Amino acid sequence: MLKNTQNLLDIMSRLRHPEQGCAWDLKQNSTSLIPYSIEETYEVIDAIERNDPDDLCSELGDLLLQVVFHAQIAEEQGLFTFEQVSAGICDKLTRRHPHVFADAVFNTDAERHQAWEQAKADERQEKNKTAEPSSVLSGVARNLPALLECEKIQDRAANYGFDWPDVPPVFDKVLEELDEVKEAWQSGDQAHIQEEIGDLLLVAVNLARHLNVNAEVALKESTKKFSKRFQHVEQQVEAAGLNLKDCELAELDALWNKAKLALNKK
Repeated sequence: MLKNTQNLLDIMSRLRHPEQGCAWDLKQNSTSLIPYSIEETYEVIDAIERNDPDDLCSELGDLLLQVVFHAQIAEEQGLFTFEQVSAGICDKLTRRHPHVFADAVFNTDAERHQAWEQAKADERQEKNKTAEPSSVLSGVARNLPALLECEKIQDRAANYGFDWPDVPPVFDKVLEELDEVKEAWQSGDQAHIQEEIGDLLLVAVNLARHLNVNAEVALKESTKKFSKRFQHVEQQVEAAGLNLKDCELAELDALWNKAKLALNKK
């Protein structure tokens, strides 16, 4: 094992030592670490999006700490070790890349993707030890962001033929769901409105998937764009000596259009 990897494991073991360790680290368990694991993952993503390699290196270290922390807790409970974690991912990567580590030959990306999905399906079938009935949708993490979970579920179904063959029908379905949202809104039934909004978002994710767009990334980028434009509006309002709440919607809309033009030039 690499020197610094072993050093990290030793440090984590010391932090969890019942007598010589850190009180905070000793109080943690896998459940209490969930928020930190999620936070560190998003901080890695943020460093990537800011194109900051130094920060990315640091944030990857923080994320690695989470892996080591969980593994240390599991080892103390006699469940598994960090070495088993490493061995498991090595085996998985080798198994899922038979064209690299074995004699398999794939002539197209579609063939590679199909083989990858089949390997994952075989793994799910093998490790399915729950009381739940086996399903092609089994194994999708329940705590994924909603858009990402939706995309993965749809991908699974599509791999088994449950999908539109091309894009035009998906556009039609988006319009159909939008009409149903309007009907629900007119009914005043809030539960029905929520249901129809959910259906609209689901089919919007499906449209993104058919257009080879990651819905999670697309929404993230649009949200950042909205934020930049709104902050530009705020600056213009402040420069005019006004308060946002005192402005009419027509004024804000005009400033919004100016913000779009100004920011598109950059």
